[in-house]
Amino acid sequence: MVEFAFSLPLVLLVGLVGIDTANFAIANLRVSQIAMTTADNAARVRDTIDEHDINELFIGARLVGESIDFADHGRVILSDLEPRTEEPTTTGTELNQWIRWQRCYGAKSVTSSFGAPRNASGSIINDGTEATTPSDQIKSVPKIGTTDSLTGMGPSGSQVAAVSGTAVMFVEVVYDYQPIFWNALIGNRTIRYTAAFNVRQRNDQVLKTGGLASTSWSTCNRFSA
Repeated sequence: MVEFAFSLPLVLLVGLVGIDTANFAIANLRVSQIAMTTADNAARVRDTIDEHDINELFIGARLVGESIDFADHGRVILSDLEPRTEEPTTTGTELNQWIRWQRCYGAKSVTSSFGAPRNASGSIINDGTEATTPSDQIKSVPKIGTTDSLTGMGPSGSQVAAVSGTAVMFVEVVYDYQPIFWNALIGNRTIRYTAAFNVRQRNDQVLKTGGLASTSWSTCNRFSA
């Protein structure tokens, strides 16, 4: 009994660490699945894409992440990446990719690490108006932090780029890990994943309203589950 009393705290600690480690691995898997399924499903939308399609994509993301309470602690950022058809008027700015539109879901307050659609003055468009007034091709270049990315969208050294006549659905997912017991075991961790898929059978990449009012769009200036 004395030996058991001495060993119990260690056994209990090892068990708790094991459970939380397994939970952390599951959370990583779920976040990865959200990134992959959102990008893949967005790329599969045929003919045209509208706000109804976007909302359905994010319903899928919510369902995949229910077990880790993703909606309240995470964020999905979906971007349409395309090759530019307009050229800059100044030298030294020959970037060949642009972000046509971007939509978001989740309550976590975070913005894209790899760029956003912008208007002609260079201001970020996060209210969904690029669905009716196109973003500016010259200003809406992918970025890594605050630096323009010459080779595409994504982490440094592994950017993806769209080829002529098509688009890439690029997804960023950010999630604040929620431990089962307390933060001391795993610590405060932010899980990040990206995924990208080429559009399959869609030639028209303009995001349509689908008849939905702007209050029903999944715009990136809203942070709610």
